[in-house]
Amino acid sequence: MKILILALSGIGDALMFTPALRLLRTTLPDAEIDALVMFRGAKDMFKNNSDLNNVIHFDFLNRGILSSIRYILCLRNKYDASINVYPSNRKEYNIINYIIGAPKRAGVNYLRMNKRELGFLNNVTIDENDSVHNVETNIKLIEKLLGKNLRERPDLIFSLNDGTVNYSFEFQKTREISDTDKVIGFHPGSATLKNHINRRWEPEKFIRLGKRLIEQKNAKILIFGGPEEDELKRLIASSINSPNAISVETNDLPQSAAILKRCDVFVSNDSGMMHIASAMKRKVVAIIGPTNSFYIHPWNTEYKIVSLNLDCSPCFVYSPRPLICFRNDIKFKCIKELEVNMVYEAVLNFLS
Repeated sequence: MKILILALSGIGDALMFTPALRLLRTTLPDAEIDALVMFRGAKDMFKNNSDLNNVIHFDFLNRGILSSIRYILCLRNKYDASINVYPSNRKEYNIINYIIGAPKRAGVNYLRMNKRELGFLNNVTIDENDSVHNVETNIKLIEKLLGKNLRERPDLIFSLNDGTVNYSFEFQKTREISDTDKVIGFHPGSATLKNHINRRWEPEKFIRLGKRLIEQKNAKILIFGGPEEDELKRLIASSINSPNAISVETNDLPQSAAILKRCDVFVSNDSGMMHIASAMKRKVVAIIGPTNSFYIHPWNTEYKIVSLNLDCSPCFVYSPRPLICFRNDIKFKCIKELEVNMVYEAVLNFLS
């Protein structure tokens, strides 16, 4: 049996499919299972995953419609089943799934805009449930495809090789991070597509939190993010103005993940890095504004959600529309008025 995983939406979404992927591999040990990804970070995250036979990377965003269609047609009729990972509520993903031509095309029946986004092109479906974690939804989708119930709920899987582990050791050595240091990771970034930049806690608050942790706990602060977030990381590190604040700049995502594994606590916006911290079994302080925490809370690791829990939250749901705040007083109040002390106390709780 040949199965194609369509993990086109992003790093965090691809990572939250890995428990379902593990169950798929365990159930079908002889199947050929490939993954098609659009972002390099997802490729890097998958490349050492032993549950996959091949990782196929194609940059649909920058290659254009005609080039993309030609590429998809090269994959047509090569698979017995294809799976759109959850969430992927976009017509483009459903069209790709359809054109690939697998007899079984798995996907979620979304509560919002499913018909408009051509969800009916999938023929193995389950209904979306707003109170269920993304990992659980992906597992239920696999159960529907396999026609059986699966009891296990595996961890997120981000495998590291010896080279990335050694890179982390060298990084710690050159930055004088000892085994006894308290190390706190920050991820001040997030996705920016569809106005998702408004899920971010303000950089000024990360700066104040970093200064306080250094002054009161002599912590080492490691600031993570992708290449597109280098300026943001350097701004926060320079504004904290301490040798204990370090911008983590690496060659790829696995190197960042290996360094992240040294953190005692990881403080993060709702982002792919938050899920990588979960895969590394770190203690996570998740700063959540408009997102439904049922969907994305850190999986199978210790965590604390820091949120204002406003009556209007959550307002971010899985649909193609941009993130919009409908408040008339303070736009994105759920993240703008979330204070440093709330996050600081959550970190202290883990450190103690």
